[in-house]
Order: sequence, then structure tokens, then C-alpha cells
Amino acid sequence: MRAAYVTKIGGEAALDNLQLGDLPKPEPGKGEALVRVEAVSLNHHDLWTLRGQVGTPISFPRILGCDAGLSAGTPDPGSDAVLYPVIPCGRCEACLGPEAVLCREFGMLSDKVDGTLAEYVVLPAANVLARPAHLSAAEGAALGTTYLTAYRMLFTRAGLKPGASVLVQGASGGVAVAAIQLARAAGLRVYAASRDEAKREKALAAGAHEAVDSNGAGRAVLGLTNGRGVDSVIETVGEATWRESLRAVRAGGSVIVAGATAGANPPADLNRVFWRQLSIIGSSMGTRAEFVALLRMVEATGLHPILDQSFPLDQTRAALERMEAGEHTGKIIVTVGA
Repeated sequence: MRAAYVTKIGGEAALDNLQLGDLPKPEPGKGEALVRVEAVSLNHHDLWTLRGQVGTPISFPRILGCDAGLSAGTPDPGSDAVLYPVIPCGRCEACLGPEAVLCREFGMLSDKVDGTLAEYVVLPAANVLARPAHLSAAEGAALGTTYLTAYRMLFTRAGLKPGASVLVQGASGGVAVAAIQLARAAGLRVYAASRDEAKREKALAAGAHEAVDSNGAGRAVLGLTNGRGVDSVIETVGEATWRESLRAVRAGGSVIVAGATAGANPPADLNRVFWRQLSIIGSSMGTRAEFVALLRMVEATGLHPILDQSFPLDQTRAALERMEAGEHTGKIIVTVGA
């Protein structure tokens, strides 16, 4: 089968680690499903793997890709499906409770097992779920990592309810766009921040009520909320936006952190944290139950994930270069088969 994979990771030219070629078609084991992939959405996780920035030992060759949409070869042949991308150990305390994403051996597709950038992928049968009927395979592929991460940040970790307010930093990134869409669909007041005017316009098109410049976002949000600030901030940028995130959130509010693409060590500003009694909350991916809830929400609201450009499998490198350059808004798609 045709696949995009790596036989080494790290080095100065990480994208040179990517290979395209034929690998043996996988065989499912007990409790597993063999699915034929139709579309894959790329994630920064794919770039991190190429760079060697992963916490899980990888055996080679390793097929990249965390998410997929498919239309055939599922446990129910002919059904339209999406994949839950988390592969927990199934044995530890976290896995035996409600928070399997806290698994001590936490991994994803392309970490512990081969990923989705291939004609076929094998994974636990419980990870194959019905796709919302109004979505295409490409739209379904967008949900697994990015939209699930945003869902957990907004509704589990921040606990936001209709009528609450949220600032989404880095408004053109995948998680940020997902957060804007999901927050608007859930009846939240949505503010978005970006340094780029064109990206602020796209954030408004995605559903933000207001879009402000990242430089001075705190003051701008305070002005728009009569000095109160927002209930929560969705933070995936890090050092470049951290100070403004702390300024924008109301007293007693929360900053939910799921990434640090612009640096992981900003000034803590602890005086502001304790004086205003702020909560700094980490978040990563989401549980299978949260993924099911996300699918139900998408079905009920008719939400369509925002997609960027689409590339065929043999142009996976070009797709990754677009992601690395930060030129995209929404999810970059790699098509594998009809």
C-alpha cells in the first residue's frame, strides 16, 4: 500500500526524513479494525515527529498521520466513519477511570502504532466511530485531534456554558479556529486575537464576535467587556501572547493552555495570578467520551470544520511545508483514496 512514513527522525532538515513509498498492508489483530483511509488532516504532531520532538519511542518505519475520514472497510462496511486518535495502554489507573488521556503511556496514532497517511490503517475497533452525516470524509478527518482538543479546553477544562465569554489567541491556528467555531456554536461570546489583519478577518468569518490585534489584546478585550475581561482564554501560542492572556481574563477566570508554538517559558507574572486568583489549566487532546460528545454537537449544530488546501498523498511534503510556514487557516487535508 502507498504511505507517507519516516525511517529516521531529527536532524537539521526534518522534512528530509519524510518518505513516500509502498509498505505492506497491515493485518488487524484481536479487537482491532482495518480501515481504508480516504482523507487525512495534518497536525503539528506530524512535524514534531519528523523533528524528533516526541516523548514516545518510535520504531521504524513509522507511518505519519493522526486523523482520518473514511467511507469503506470499517467494522460496518460501507459506513462513513472518523477515528479517535488516542491509543492508551488500557491498564493503568487513568485508563481504568474516566480520564484515559492521563495514561502514563499516552500515545496517538503515529506514536505507538502506525498512523493514517496510508491507504490502510489498523487501530482498536472502539476507536472507529460514525461520522456526522452532513460531513465529508475530509471534514470528518479534521475532528480527531484539533477539534477534540478545542472541545476539551472549552467545555471540560474551562467548563464554559452558554453566555460565557472567551478569548482565543492565535486566531488562525487549527485549534484556535476550532475553538472559535465550537464556542460560537455553543452560545459563547467569542473574541479572537491575531497580529495579522487578514487572519482577524478570517476569525470573524469563522464565528468570532470581535477580533483584536494580539499586540495589546488585553487592553482591547477589557475595553470591549466594560473592564471585566473574559471568563477564559484559549492559549496555544505561549510566550508571544501570555502576558496579554493574563491581562484579558477576568478576576477568578482561567487560562487554558494546550500548546506553546511561540515558546514554552513566558514570564509567569505570578503577582497577577495570585492577586486576581486566576486558574492556569493544562489541557491535552480529549477522552473517547468527549469525542463522542463532540460528534453529537457537530451533528446537532450542523457545524462544518474549516478546511484549508487539499493535497494528494504524493504531495504530503508540500502540505507539511505549508503547515510549517504557518500559511494556512483551518485544516490542511491530504487525500488518499476515493
